[in-house]
Amino acid sequence: MKQVSTTINMVRLSIVQGIFYMATGLWAILDMDSFMAVTGPKEDIWLVRTVGMLVFFVGGGLLAAGLRKQVTLPIIIIAAGAALGFTVVDITYVWLNVISPVYLLDAVAEILILALWVILIFKRDTADEFSPTDDQNGDPSTL
Repeated sequence: MKQVSTTINMVRLSIVQGIFYMATGLWAILDMDSFMAVTGPKEDIWLVRTVGMLVFFVGGGLLAAGLRKQVTLPIIIIAAGAALGFTVVDITYVWLNVISPVYLLDAVAEILILALWVILIFKRDTADEFSPTDDQNGDPSTL
C-alpha cells in the first residue's frame, strides 16, 4: 500500500481546519449566550459544552500536526472524518427540523474541507511533497 506523502497544501489545510475547529469549539464553551443566539436554543447545555470541548481539541491536534508538518494518514482520517460527520449531522438534523437552518452554513464549510482533503489525497503534485525532517518543526523532539 502506498504511503500518503505530506504536501504543503495538506499542511495548510490542517492548519486552517484546526483553527476553524478550535474557534467554533471555544465559542460553544466560553459564550453560550451568543452561541445559542446564532445557532438556536439548546436543552442540554452540558452536551453542547462537551461537543465544543471535543471539537476544540480535535482542532488543536490538526493545528499542531500542520504546524509541525506531520500531516499523516491518521490525521487525515480524523480531519476528513470529522468534516464528513459534521456534514451528515448538520444536513440530517436541519432536514428533520431538530436544529436551526444556520447549521447549513457549517455544512457548506465542512463539505468544502472534505472536498479539499479528497482532492489533496487523490490529486497530489509530487513537486509539492516534502519530508517532515526537511524542517526543524518535523523533529518530534522540538515539541
